Amino acid sequence: MAFSLAQTAHHELVIKKSRFIACVEPVAGREEAQARVAQLKAEHPDAAHVCWALLAGGQSAANDDGEPGGTAGRPMLDVLRHQDLQGVMASVVRYFGGVKLGAGGLVRAYTDAVAQALLMAEKIPLIQKTELACSVPYALEGLVRREVELAQAQLQEVTHGSVVTLRFALPASDAAALMHRLSESGRGQLVWLDGDKP
Repeated sequence: MAFSLAQTAHHELVIKKSRFIACVEPVAGREEAQARVAQLKAEHPDAAHVCWALLAGGQSAANDDGEPGGTAGRPMLDVLRHQDLQGVMASVVRYFGGVKLGAGGLVRAYTDAVAQALLMAEKIPLIQKTELACSVPYALEGLVRREVELAQAQLQEVTHGSVVTLRFALPASDAAALMHRLSESGRGQLVWLDGDKP
C-alpha cells in the first residue's frame, strides 16, 4: 500500500558546521514541486544548495542542485521509495559550513535529514478511487442514492433528463460489490455508463 503525508514536516541537521534543513511535504506533481523549490530559494538566498526529490508516479524527479552528481537528489528519492510514499516531495536546503564532507558524507547527510523529517511526519494511506456512472428511471433514483450513501461513496453529479444519471466515486476495492448490488436491485433498468460493466 502506498502512503502520502498528512502535512509538511521539518528537521534540521548540523554536520561539520553545514546546516541541512529538510522538509517533506505532500505535492501533486512536478510543476508544484518546482514552484516550491523556487519559493525555498527565495526564502534562503544565501543557501549553497536547494536539493530535492519528488515521488509522484510518472512525474518523479531528483535534483542535486550543484552538489556532486548522485549525492543528494537520488539518495533523497531512495528514502521516499523505501517508505512507500507517493505524491511526496523532499527538499533539503544546505548552508555550507566551510568543511567538505566528501561524497559519502553528503549522501549520509541528505539521507539522514530526509529520514529524520519523515519520522516527524504523519503518514496517511493512499486509497485508489474509481468513478462510476449509471442511469436509471426516476422511480429508482432514491434506491441508487441510498446504496451509494450506504457504500460511503461520494456522489459527484446527478443529472435529470429523460432518465436520472448519477456519477459517484468510491475506493476501487469496493466498486465491484456496489456495482453488483445496484445491478441486482435495479431490476434490469439500471444502465452503467462510460464503459463500466457490472
